[in-house]
Amino acid sequence: MSKFLEFRVDLDNFINDLNNKLRTNNQKIQELLKIEGKTYANFVKPLQMLEERLEMFFTPLSHLNSVNNSDETQKIYAESLPIITEYSTKLSQNLDIYNAYKEIQKDEADSLNFEQNRVLELNILHFELSGAHLDAVSKERLQEINIKKSELSNNFSQNLLDATNAYEYVTENEEDVEGMPKSDLESAKFEEDGVTKYKFTLQMPSYIAYMTYGKNEKIREDLYKAYVTRAPENAAIIDELLSLKNEMSKILGFDNYAEYSLASKMAKDTASVEDFLQTLVTKSKHQAQEELKEVQKMAPAPLQSFDTAYYSEILKKAKYDIDEELYRPYFEQTSVVNGMFEFLNKLVGISFKKVDEKLWDEKATSYDIFIDNELKARIYIDLEARKSKRGGAWMHNWQAHCKDENGNIQLASAFIVCNFPASSETQKSLLRHDDVVTLFHEMGHAVHHLLSTVHENEVSGVNGVEWDAVEFPSQFLENFAYEPKVLKLFASHHETGEVIPDEMIEKLVRAKNFLSASGMLRQLEFSIFDFKLHTKLYQGDEVQELLNEIRKDTALIKTPEYNKFQNGFAHIFAGGYAAGYYSYKWAEVLSADAFFSVVDEGIFGSETAKKYFSIVLNGGGAKSMDDYFKELMGREPNPENLLRLNGIK
Repeated sequence: MSKFLEFRVDLDNFINDLNNKLRTNNQKIQELLKIEGKTYANFVKPLQMLEERLEMFFTPLSHLNSVNNSDETQKIYAESLPIITEYSTKLSQNLDIYNAYKEIQKDEADSLNFEQNRVLELNILHFELSGAHLDAVSKERLQEINIKKSELSNNFSQNLLDATNAYEYVTENEEDVEGMPKSDLESAKFEEDGVTKYKFTLQMPSYIAYMTYGKNEKIREDLYKAYVTRAPENAAIIDELLSLKNEMSKILGFDNYAEYSLASKMAKDTASVEDFLQTLVTKSKHQAQEELKEVQKMAPAPLQSFDTAYYSEILKKAKYDIDEELYRPYFEQTSVVNGMFEFLNKLVGISFKKVDEKLWDEKATSYDIFIDNELKARIYIDLEARKSKRGGAWMHNWQAHCKDENGNIQLASAFIVCNFPASSETQKSLLRHDDVVTLFHEMGHAVHHLLSTVHENEVSGVNGVEWDAVEFPSQFLENFAYEPKVLKLFASHHETGEVIPDEMIEKLVRAKNFLSASGMLRQLEFSIFDFKLHTKLYQGDEVQELLNEIRKDTALIKTPEYNKFQNGFAHIFAGGYAAGYYSYKWAEVLSADAFFSVVDEGIFGSETAKKYFSIVLNGGGAKSMDDYFKELMGREPNPENLLRLNGIK
């Protein structure tokens, strides 16, 4: 029998199956609560595995709704959310379970291992952050809030996907596409009534292509305006979400949602986060201003927001003699994936073997992961853009490595999803180097989850890892996508087989930190906006006013009034990053520090890489990342390495 689940979703019977599963779970929970003399083994472990199996059942539906979205998946997913949320909320507020965990923690503190103690510690914190200790009225209101929040987040995401798919710009004027890369033109070209036309959409590969290479300023502005005004109905959702989060935080005894969010993160308090972000703004701003002056020299008129990508590309070519399009033939999708596998084999000793199984789309693939010929995990990879898939890139875990209540080992599995240019019978999927970096980033998340050797599922892989540290492994791995000896493993011309020349690699490395301070400021703008937005209740125009105020310090070009960035900020309104977007920069301090250590040791054969594998990847969330980092490096993280990585002096 396979050690991994078969990917299948019975949409016709899903709601019925879900209700049956939850009914059975509730009965089992009542049986567990009746046990006299509860222990970790007879109470905590069975309860953990109940939740693990429920997650394994529900994940395929949420995954399918993201990667093969249809009216049917939307309907079933929307219908299932209040059901699963009500169950989860009641469970997280169950005072009897909370008290049992505290009792077990007290009774067995000395006999449990650090993984088990971590499970208890995190669960007790989670119960307290869910209001398990509160009165019945407060609990009921928290449950209502959680159900409504999940519904609103889903609506936010669906509105964004619908708006992205609804827009297209069609031109038949050859001058509009003059000078655009051949592969982008092929993707945009279609025939209608015997006329050759070009279609550009708000899907990332198409949108980025015209904003970067499209010479018609009017089209660039139209595309930009369409992109930053998507889903205006999300403004009302934002107000309601902010209000609910604020109310929830107050019920739980916090002054605001940011404080609530930090209770389970590495950062100590709101002042620490705000000081960290503001220090980076201060250190990046002068260099960003100088970068903008250089871009402005390329433009005949004052730069607008919809001009920067286009004139930046012209400057990049002039400054580094680098043409992104010349690189794409060297980054054919299959070659990049196989090369990334080879790199991971050389770095940490894992190997991949393709699995023949039917998945949700013919372009999706799966691989078994081995260490020393022993099967360890399975990864599912779905990389190409399509209308039924939501935008962006992500990793999502499915099974967690653990021991079940009978002592059997369960292996881990996870999904990697991206939105790269689609391949066809006549055209291969040729990636930009940015796409390669994205793939390495998501694989960093995946191996963090898949290579865990922890026996407790709730702290195995990415489970239990502090949110502001979870990006450490992904950022660590993405940095290697610029290393010459790594690039040479897979960057070969898809037609000639020629390995990418040293000169091209040198240009790529030199250009790595092109406009890096400007990019840093942009990410800091998002982070500060997100964090401040959750430090008190903002409603209506106040949301835009806050963003405008932050932009006075971070945006070097005046943003058009019509730009409603917040309506598309899915990370914080439809994902898990609310009051946590700063995590990208917080974790980047850790990743930059560890990365430079591996590079200084020659990458392959690096002692730090071996320790990283055994401490961070094997360790999952069984200890705080703060502890893991000190164990790995023998010291506190050095923030200067973040600036060094970004070429900011």
